Amino acid sequence: MKQTQDKQQKKAVILLSGGMDSATVLAIAQSQGYQCYALSFNYGQRHNAELIAAKNLVKAFNVQRHEVIQLDLSRFGGSALTDYSIDVPTKASNGIPITYVPARNTVFLSLALAWAETLQAYHIFIGVNAVDYSGYPDCRPEFINAFENMANLATKAGIESKPFRIHTPLLMMGKADIIQQGVKLGIDYHDTVTCYTANTKGEACGQCDACRLRIIGFEQAGIIDQTRYY
Repeated sequence: MKQTQDKQQKKAVILLSGGMDSATVLAIAQSQGYQCYALSFNYGQRHNAELIAAKNLVKAFNVQRHEVIQLDLSRFGGSALTDYSIDVPTKASNGIPITYVPARNTVFLSLALAWAETLQAYHIFIGVNAVDYSGYPDCRPEFINAFENMANLATKAGIESKPFRIHTPLLMMGKADIIQQGVKLGIDYHDTVTCYTANTKGEACGQCDACRLRIIGFEQAGIIDQTRYY
């Protein structure tokens, strides 16, 4: 019985967008001995370049299983990432930027929780960051703690004393630290896509907030940025 429990505890659901941060989280989880089950979302975002990158990462890291959920948040709009009538900004803004997708991480984590409970995987990894990030409220430690508490109140597993844990290994890391960690774990960041407006070839704009943070991160890490820009 103990061997079965240990094996179950080593399963983890990884939220995998195909971007730099989620790729690093996948590599970290695998390096810690978890059996990784990757979960990605086609949520009505402006491009599918990240999803293509996610599928390549899954192959590179020999993930146990990869699910891509169709979830059309563009029907609600309210974000430059899901509403084509709103331009993606090329300059930093004060406050929460228009690229924030309402409740996105709450929705993603909820579906990850449902799959994790089915798999008897009591560990969920997400690449949120509260240091070098765009100011999204659902990337803060307060949100993660609140969601973890909710997960253990709202599930059969939580009630039966099999608590879920939300892992955020990048939460307090700067982008340079994330890149250096990922390189040590064998990630080829050339195969990741972070840009909000990447083209069909997976080339990045180099101007959006996500691109700016990525460019600065490589500069500070002292590592050549092999990102393809258009």
